[in-house]
Amino acid sequence: MIGNKPSKKKQIFPISNQLKEYLDQNNITNTLPIQYEDMLRYMASIPLYNKEGVDTHWQTVFYDERESEHLNAALCEIYALLMTDGDNSVIEHLKIDRVDFCVFGNTQPFRVRIVNMINDNYDHFYVKKVDASRVYGLELEELLSPNSLRYLVDRSTIIEEHIAGIPGDIFISNHLDVEEFDQIRIAKEFIKFNERCFIRLLGDMRSYNYIVDITPDIEAVQYRIRSIDFDQQSYEGRKNFYLPQYFKENNAIIDLGIKHLSTETVRQYQLEERSLIARRIQINQTRLNLLMKSLIEDPLSQEGKITQLANEMAMHHKNATFASCQTMGDIIYKNINLLLQKEFVNAYFDI
Repeated sequence: MIGNKPSKKKQIFPISNQLKEYLDQNNITNTLPIQYEDMLRYMASIPLYNKEGVDTHWQTVFYDERESEHLNAALCEIYALLMTDGDNSVIEHLKIDRVDFCVFGNTQPFRVRIVNMINDNYDHFYVKKVDASRVYGLELEELLSPNSLRYLVDRSTIIEEHIAGIPGDIFISNHLDVEEFDQIRIAKEFIKFNERCFIRLLGDMRSYNYIVDITPDIEAVQYRIRSIDFDQQSYEGRKNFYLPQYFKENNAIIDLGIKHLSTETVRQYQLEERSLIARRIQINQTRLNLLMKSLIEDPLSQEGKITQLANEMAMHHKNATFASCQTMGDIIYKNINLLLQKEFVNAYFDI
């Protein structure tokens, strides 16, 4: 497998009027009591370490007493908007336990740890800069994947729920030494994840940009790989950037596929996933059409990257119509149409 890094830090794109209208129609916009910029007024920060004493690359931030009181009340209200559709009766039982800030990534997120004082149970949510790429990525995840998630948008700010699971890099390090049956299930899920990313052009799925959700089943466990980073939704020009199999950080899972799966089995799993996506498209057709109308008109990348990806997709699918694409949305639309027409060419998967 080869390395596959983004060329430079990704450009952030604003929410267009058409995307804003789409978000309004689907009740994703809401008036928030604070904006992302308000979170930046912290007075001090310290590194956050995990239980093993390893630096997490997050900073725990602290606010002065007056600012903290205002922010804590606002963040509790935001949590109620996100999780209970604004039922403020839950707020009296909530408190903000900690706010962490990550200087890496395009949206430089704040992670808020919130505690239910009745039972000391805690949850997390995120406050981030708005980026149209990320919003499109979240919507495509909602409509085309088996996963559902909650988020809100208001002007310069996006609020996202926490996606629970084991970070991919930790999963690869600590959870691959399992029975052959489970290794096959892990390899199968990665093939399906690989297919989902390539069809909707979600890039940069290195191991630390997704989680693995492990669910106990009747006599075994089920594995689900879920993206937690949507910033690289159709931005880069290299086709392989949208195939998780080409990131060296994922090699250990690729090796499981090489060890346990035949070419015929890989193709079967790819066809299964494409069939499921086609069914989701039929169910969500009206909403997806509205989203694609906005997506097709948003460039979401640089002209050179769009041209490069269009040409590489034309070569992959042996379909010259990709070469005429003017936006990333055009390329995604053609990709999805080929899927529905059962003319989609398999994502590469070396075994």
